[in-house]
Amino acid sequence: MLLARISKGSLVETAIESLRQAIEKGHWAIGERLPVEAQLSESLGVSRNTVREAVRVLVHVGMLETRQGDGTYVRATKDAGETLRRINRAQLRDKLEVRIMLETEAAKLAAERRDAKDLERMTLALDERAKAGDDVESRIRHDHAFHTSLVAASHNPALSELYDYFANSVAQTIELTELDSGLPEPSQEDHELLLAAIRRQDSVKAETLSRALLQPSLKALGKKHP
Repeated sequence: MLLARISKGSLVETAIESLRQAIEKGHWAIGERLPVEAQLSESLGVSRNTVREAVRVLVHVGMLETRQGDGTYVRATKDAGETLRRINRAQLRDKLEVRIMLETEAAKLAAERRDAKDLERMTLALDERAKAGDDVESRIRHDHAFHTSLVAASHNPALSELYDYFANSVAQTIELTELDSGLPEPSQEDHELLLAAIRRQDSVKAETLSRALLQPSLKALGKKHP
């Protein structure tokens, strides 16, 4: 069994990481039963209590499933929490590319599916963004509210959940775009034009404008980090 023996550091945390990596690399397939506790303990070089705690954590995050009297089985090859942490550690350019993908598709769908309540929420957020003026913190908050309401207007629950999951990294890109003088700032007019396209139900224009909104920042980051 290909498990890295543990020698130093937090035993439980290291055991969790060792098991997580083994699962992600496919040492055990989804639906496959893990070796018994004693075998895992011997392979990792830690106590059975440490293995038990590591397994408990991975059950909690949904990677493993314990069946009473039968054993522990692989339920998923990805830890959603760890995935989010990896996203947060990604480069700004990578986050911005994903944000553009999500918001561009959302803008197209929002133009096709938006209702009166959606338009009201997006309009309010943009009005507040405009009123914020030089108050960067307030402008960032209302900018984020606009994009969140735009995604909600797509009426695609899966897209909304994915966007919410990614929201922290999206908020970071908004803040860095606003505060970094080297990154072009999407103007209020750019946002208003996007909303107008959604209001007209022009999905092609909405998709184009949404993509164009952050392309200058992406291009600037490409020049900084070729």
